[in-house]
Amino acid sequence: MSTPRGRRRQKHEEHEEHVDERWMASYMDMVTVLMCMFIVLFAMSTVDANKFEQLRNSLATGFGEKSVGKIDTANGTVVPADKVDSTAEGFADLDLALKEVQNLKDLEAQINANLAAKGLEKTVQYQIDQRGLTVRLVDSQTFFESNSVALVGVAPSVLDSIATVLAPSKYSVSVEGHADIRHPEPPYPTNWELSSGRAVEVTRRMVELGGIPGPRISAVGFGDSRPLSPGDSPEAMAQNRRVDIVAISDAPEAVRALIPDALNESTTAPGETKVPTKKPAKEPEKKPEKEGGHHASGTPPEQGTPQKSSPFALPGAAADR
Repeated sequence: MSTPRGRRRQKHEEHEEHVDERWMASYMDMVTVLMCMFIVLFAMSTVDANKFEQLRNSLATGFGEKSVGKIDTANGTVVPADKVDSTAEGFADLDLALKEVQNLKDLEAQINANLAAKGLEKTVQYQIDQRGLTVRLVDSQTFFESNSVALVGVAPSVLDSIATVLAPSKYSVSVEGHADIRHPEPPYPTNWELSSGRAVEVTRRMVELGGIPGPRISAVGFGDSRPLSPGDSPEAMAQNRRVDIVAISDAPEAVRALIPDALNESTTAPGETKVPTKKPAKEPEKKPEKEGGHHASGTPPEQGTPQKSSPFALPGAAADR
């Protein structure tokens, strides 16, 4: 009877000898963690210098801090540092500028298509800048009689084609009259009255027959204070004697400031005719003559401040209508 009890006690003691071996699990965990740490340290010690340099240059160029010879911009646009503000709104502004340029080009294409349908596409010039889209009626003798504000020739058809596109658009319109350096004849005492009168006639046509709402359009005369070409040659005076119809951009100022940059990146719209930026060489000065054929004594006084005109009231303009 004593023998089985002794065997049970011996088996119990042999089982209790392995209780303290659980520390090995913690030890193995620690060894595994140390091994992982040394593997990571080894991997960090073998960084590819070329790839790291490419990453550093790419990040620096993206933030405008460094210019490199080669940079892959297929997946994004690199904006110069002076175009990005502290809130990183430069990227959004550039995208908006690109969209505004495309809208203006679409507007130009519609106007050009209307004019081309009547064979009049060569009677105007286009220019897109920070202000918006300018449709330029160059050489007012094509649209007005000499020393007169009355619309003649193809002028009504050209204006109707332009107004058809501008009327349903979102843009405000500014009609701006300009004159050459010759002094006008009576009933216009200065070029202010002559240029303003022509701007008003264009405005009235576009409002009364073209359907452009009155609150969205204005007329202004600049006289001969804003010439496109210097000098008194026939070519220069033909460029300066004009009426500009400007579709004014309603984009924020920060977006409009980026329109020249966006314009350089965008493609040229079909049918686009841009005004040459290179000014013609100045020819020997000739004696200025009046638009009616008489000699002028000089330019009118008070040049430099544009004179606003009422769309329906012009001193002396009604005499030649």
